[in-house]
Amino acid sequence: MSQFDLPIDRLRTYRSTSVEPEDFDAFWTKTLDEARAHELDARFEPVATGLATVEVYDVTFAGFGGQPVKGWFVLPAGTSEPLPVVVEFLGYGGGRGLPHTHLLWASAGFAHFVMDTRGQGSGWATGDTSDPVGSAPAFPGFMTKGIEDPYTYYYRRLFTDAVRAVEAARSHPLVDATRTAVTGVSQGGGITLAVSGLVRNLVAVAPDVPFLCDFPRATTITDRTPYREIGNYLKTHRGRVQQARNTLAYFDGVHFAARATAPALFSTALEDLTCPPSTVFAAFNAYANTDKEIEVYDFNDHEGGDSFQQAAQLGWLPGRLRG
Repeated sequence: MSQFDLPIDRLRTYRSTSVEPEDFDAFWTKTLDEARAHELDARFEPVATGLATVEVYDVTFAGFGGQPVKGWFVLPAGTSEPLPVVVEFLGYGGGRGLPHTHLLWASAGFAHFVMDTRGQGSGWATGDTSDPVGSAPAFPGFMTKGIEDPYTYYYRRLFTDAVRAVEAARSHPLVDATRTAVTGVSQGGGITLAVSGLVRNLVAVAPDVPFLCDFPRATTITDRTPYREIGNYLKTHRGRVQQARNTLAYFDGVHFAARATAPALFSTALEDLTCPPSTVFAAFNAYANTDKEIEVYDFNDHEGGDSFQQAAQLGWLPGRLRG
């Protein structure tokens, strides 16, 4: 696959046509206030993993609607003083998996909180969190569940879980809550952007090839799933295009980015058909904090920088967390 999107000079100035709802802030304030009416009830249970360099805890906390959400909490072995924490969100279809797959940030000397993804966790890594909320008829996948209204849309629940995950991570006595970073790849990157606009006092944000950005362009420029789920839904539900766009506007990473206050390190790949580079640049260019960087991988698809991007994060994030 060759580069298919806008040339790099136009990407660096591209702006999304996504229209921000007038009640965007009121919608999210109401949503989070309702979630916080439930006790967070964050529980950390030690897990025997056979790993000598880290300590692992099985986490349960109350997410959207007070519903239980799982996670892993990983600490460097022998931690006795509060550490900065990296909160990580996961890619589409995956769950928290097994704890030994989450060693990077504890190995770098930080606390690491991995949030499970409600209702997913069966595509490429196992999950342990159900989504007990139903929806009207939807195309298979998660992109159109409840899309008829922003209050019923699946990502309202997932983004709320993510905000509560940060609160759960910060509640642990071995976490320095004033030094919190959020990160994730693909869907995890889109969740990261949502959190960047909804949570104050983050010290760093690292969305990697982020999904869920610039829906007007994303849903028309690529035939690849998951975005194509929306097109397939609208192919059947003729006449609901504007209704779907109105809902998606409340969940567009572009609008969360416009509210972000923390420094950020993005990444994109110029041959990425899953999260086209223009959609990533739409969020990057809208990102409110001018202390921001973006790594561009010219000849990669959705794998992006992969371990090279992890190396870039290892060079960037510690200075933010320890500074």
